[in-house]
Amino acid sequence: MKTDFKQHITQLASKQNELLKAPNQKAEAENGLFDRYKNPVLTAAHVPFTWKYDLNPATNPYLIERFGINAVFNAGAIKWHDKYILMARVEGTDRKSFFAIAESPNGIDNFRFWEYPVVMPEIDEPDTNVYDIRLVRHEDGWIYGLFCTERRDPSAPEGDQSAAIAQCGIARTKNLTNWERLPDLQTKSPQQRNVVLHPEFVNGKYAFYTRPQDSFIEAGNGGGIGFGLSSSLENACIEEEIVIDKKIYHTVYEAKNGQGPAPIKTSEGWLHLAHGVRNTAAGLRYVLYMFMTDLNDLTKVTHKPGGYFLAPEGEERVGDVSNVVFCNGWIADEDGTVYIYYASSDSRLHVATTTIQQLLDYVKHNPEDRLRSATSVETIIGIIDQNKNLAWIQHL
Repeated sequence: MKTDFKQHITQLASKQNELLKAPNQKAEAENGLFDRYKNPVLTAAHVPFTWKYDLNPATNPYLIERFGINAVFNAGAIKWHDKYILMARVEGTDRKSFFAIAESPNGIDNFRFWEYPVVMPEIDEPDTNVYDIRLVRHEDGWIYGLFCTERRDPSAPEGDQSAAIAQCGIARTKNLTNWERLPDLQTKSPQQRNVVLHPEFVNGKYAFYTRPQDSFIEAGNGGGIGFGLSSSLENACIEEEIVIDKKIYHTVYEAKNGQGPAPIKTSEGWLHLAHGVRNTAAGLRYVLYMFMTDLNDLTKVTHKPGGYFLAPEGEERVGDVSNVVFCNGWIADEDGTVYIYYASSDSRLHVATTTIQQLLDYVKHNPEDRLRSATSVETIIGIIDQNKNLAWIQHL
């Protein structure tokens, strides 16, 4: 073996190990609601170099990268054997996405991928692309992964190679290693993306948050975040979708919106994290927002602060699809800490931390969107007048 060949491999290993061991630090506090961290938790550089390089000098004498990785983002999340688990969307330079699991001892740094990517079984109609999995530990004893399965639209003309049909793929596991693939979810909607399984039975049935959509890109008549029930997951079928959080003109979710991860149960209601999309002169802008539903009636939204909860900032705004944040995974620890894993611009994955109490305070007490400029001014004036009644504020 040539000395420089071996040295190059040693350099690859050393550089990656340095990245994986790097501690993550909180960024400067911003809004009293969550803490961002300075470094992304997963990037293309975190993918093991043994996945990308043939390390045999006889078959790869120039040490050329044989399989390129473009991005790592949009991860499902779960706590498993005291480890923080991310099932990330890994996208190759060939534009195909697949799933791979990384784990961390503390949830904020030192994420390392397992030895192999996830082998996701296919059904009779093979997936062209799979992505954006939500992991849910259901009360039936299984861990479910619901993800988007994409295939070319067979009705599209030969000249149109971008038309696609998206549906909800379903798989389950007991160990995160061996996955059983179930038939895709059946609904009356032409397209289904961002489908999420509720962690508990509802009236003895499996409950789903859906996103009915008319076409692959445009929501069309799809009205927002839907809700539906199925008696089975082995052949999941939703006969009726009820829109529980609709699109609204001139809001951060006017173009389309979708459920993020499965909601977190609290004593006061279910906390939901969702993404909202609006159109701008520079293209679509994705942000995250929150709402809460009733403990016993999941279709009843009890609280919904106006505007966005988290939006892309600084370098987060730049990437393959710029001006985007997206979240399909969060973890609530027993001590009340919440780890929010959000991707920026379809390129990398970050973490922000908060607590259940902070999130409850936010959804219950931040004002709702009253949908007019004049009412926004009224809200601000109300805050100003409240502050004027505080004697100590006069000394600032």
